[in-house]
Amino acid sequence: MDINKLVRTNIRRLKPYSCARNEFTGEASCYLDANENPMNSNSPYNRYPDPLQKALKAKIAKIKHVRPSQIMLGVGSDEPIDLVMRIFCEPQQDNIVAIDPTYGIYRVCADINNVEYRKVLLNEDYALDAERLLAAADGRSKLIFLCSPNNPTGNLLNRGEMTKVVESFGGIVVIDEAYIDFSPETSWLGMLDRYPNIVVFQTFSKAWGIAGVRCGMAFASEEIIGYFNRVKYPYNLNLLTQNFVNEHIENESRKNEWVAALLAQRAWLASQLAAIPRVLKIYPSDANFLLVKMHDANGIYQYLVDRGIIVRNRNTVSQCEGCLRITVGLPEENAALIRALKEFSL
Repeated sequence: MDINKLVRTNIRRLKPYSCARNEFTGEASCYLDANENPMNSNSPYNRYPDPLQKALKAKIAKIKHVRPSQIMLGVGSDEPIDLVMRIFCEPQQDNIVAIDPTYGIYRVCADINNVEYRKVLLNEDYALDAERLLAAADGRSKLIFLCSPNNPTGNLLNRGEMTKVVESFGGIVVIDEAYIDFSPETSWLGMLDRYPNIVVFQTFSKAWGIAGVRCGMAFASEEIIGYFNRVKYPYNLNLLTQNFVNEHIENESRKNEWVAALLAQRAWLASQLAAIPRVLKIYPSDANFLLVKMHDANGIYQYLVDRGIIVRNRNTVSQCEGCLRITVGLPEENAALIRALKEFSL
């Protein structure tokens, strides 16, 4: 596959902005190039950060078993979602195909970029039908979005069906793995060299417990990452974020302990919800949340809000009628939810 043929013409021709830190490597004795204020010299934050986050990428590469050149870091996953559309999709001409229901920001970002967004319903059990998804694509389809484990349904998409999409589609397949740490499935990161048309998203917001820091990861071939680096703004990830993440990921064992605890709480929460009369169905989950079908979902949602317990009302989302999405919280938070639901059912 010639990735260059999929890229927008203006992006292929783009001469990216070259900032001061792009033009040399290593350390200098005098920094007189970027119009920074030198007076705050006791702090590292008086200087612009590394625009390519090389030190942080090197550490992430070891954890994820990829090459640093296969990584792009962004402000959450939202930045690379936007960038992949801006790189590959010509406004008012190209289109994007995505499963439905799924993460709502894909549609919002497509609308912002003025790119047609084609939704293809999952099966009733939220399974992926590769043939139906591919049938929605045409010669102007540049991207397919697959979120696995999916949000808001919580389930992993079938690996075989996903492989059919990757191997049959003539464009870029974006695989969003924001919740992969909570699932038994292996990541698609190991397939980057085999499939040059995949882009894999992951994040520090979920399993790593630092959503407020806003650091997302995109993994792809060096060629695609090169385009990400062309189009992103020069200093997109500030030094505070880079330093915080760099220190936080030193303790991967703690992240694994958190995941194990959340999985145990997920099982407990599901068992407790199953005993509540107004709960009609609890969908299987490979994420850190449960999608729960309830009698009078709107009424229950408002009741919980009034009690200061916030869940996500998914009642108006395709194939999620009557459903609330419940994040697995701390044991005391989960217990408070169950008590409230039991009282509502009295």
